[in-house]
Amino acid sequence: MNKNNILAALRGNAVSRRDAMKALGAMGITVAALPGAAGRALAQSERGTYFTWGGYDDEGLFQPFIAKHGEAPNFVTYGDAEEGFTKMKAGFVVDVVHPCANDVPRWKNSGMFRAIDTTKLSNFPGVFDKLATLPGARDDSGQWFVPFEWGATSITYRTDLVDLEGEPESWNMLFDERFKGKVAVIDSAADTWWCIAILAGVDITKPLTDEGIEKTSELMRKLHPQIRIYTNDMTSLAQSIASGEVAMAITWNEVPVQLAGEGVPVKFAAPSEGALTWTCGVMMHKDAPNPDEAHDIIDSMLAPETGKYVIEEYGYGHSNAKSFDLVDKETLANLGLDVDPTDYVNAGKFISPQTDEVETRLNRDFEAIKTGF
Repeated sequence: MNKNNILAALRGNAVSRRDAMKALGAMGITVAALPGAAGRALAQSERGTYFTWGGYDDEGLFQPFIAKHGEAPNFVTYGDAEEGFTKMKAGFVVDVVHPCANDVPRWKNSGMFRAIDTTKLSNFPGVFDKLATLPGARDDSGQWFVPFEWGATSITYRTDLVDLEGEPESWNMLFDERFKGKVAVIDSAADTWWCIAILAGVDITKPLTDEGIEKTSELMRKLHPQIRIYTNDMTSLAQSIASGEVAMAITWNEVPVQLAGEGVPVKFAAPSEGALTWTCGVMMHKDAPNPDEAHDIIDSMLAPETGKYVIEEYGYGHSNAKSFDLVDKETLANLGLDVDPTDYVNAGKFISPQTDEVETRLNRDFEAIKTGF
C-alpha cells in the first residue's frame, strides 16, 4: 500500500496513510464521566484516577505504572475536555486529567489544579522543551501542564465514494449536497466548531471576536442538515466510514491510520484552508487524593516505551524525544512524525487559548445548533 507523509498532507501536498497497522477497535468506548460512576470506580480500588477522553483508557499507555503497582489506574472518561472541566467545577475530584494546550490558561486560572513536581517524573528530562513551555504550561510556580501527545484533526473520506471532480480538498467537502446525510463529525466544539472556523476564514491562532464567532456558528447551522452522526468515539467513526454508512467524517489522525491498516480506501484530507493541529497533555487536581500515584500515572505516560506505543498504535506524536529512537525511521516518515513537533503543529492551524466566557459561548452555540437552533 502506498504511504505518504501526514505533515505534507497538513501543508496541502499529500495524504496520510499507514500500512498494516493494528486496528484500534479494542480500545475503550466513550462513556459519560458521571460522578456516581467515578465513585464506584474509586470504591473498587485505591489506585489513582485518570480522567480522560474515551479511547485513552488503554492499559498500553500505562505499562510502567502496572509494573510498579500491579494494576492500571482507575479510568473515567468524558466526551470532551469541556465536559470534564464542567464536572470538576461541579465538585468531581480526580488525580490526573487530560486537557489540550489551548485549555491550559483558563484551567489553571480556575484554581482547581496544582503544579506538577517534575522531580518525581523520571521521564520528564526527555520531554521536548518547546512543548513543555507552551503558553500557560510553566511559570515561576512550576509545571502546570505536562505534554503527552500531538496530532491533527481533518476529514477522513472514502476515496471510492467521494469524487472531488478536480476540486482541491477543502473543509467545503462537508457541505457537498451529494453527501447530505453521509457526513459524520466529532461531537465536540473543541474540534468540529474550530474546523468550521478555519473554513469561515477566522484566525483561530488569535482570541476570537464576536464577528468570528457569528460567522462560524452560521456555517455550523448550514452544515447541520448534512450530518448523520455526531460522536466522540473514534472507533465508531472508523466503523461508520468502513461500512459506507458515511462517506466522510471529521476525525483525529488515528482513524485514517486504522482504516488504511485494514485496507479501507481512505484519505486524510489536506484542506486548502489548513487542518486543525493540537497538543494535549495532563494536569493534576489540587485535591488529588493520590498525589504520589498521580505522578506515577504521568511518568508512565511520558515513558519512551509508552511513546513508542502511542506512535505505532495511534499514529500520534509523543512528547518524549527518546520515544522516536524506538520506532523505525520508515514508520516515522510514513506518519509524518520525523519532524520537530512544533513544525508539525505549525503546519496546520493551532487554537489560541480563549477566555472562559468565549469557550462557554462556543459550547452553548454548538449544542443549540445540534438540536436545530
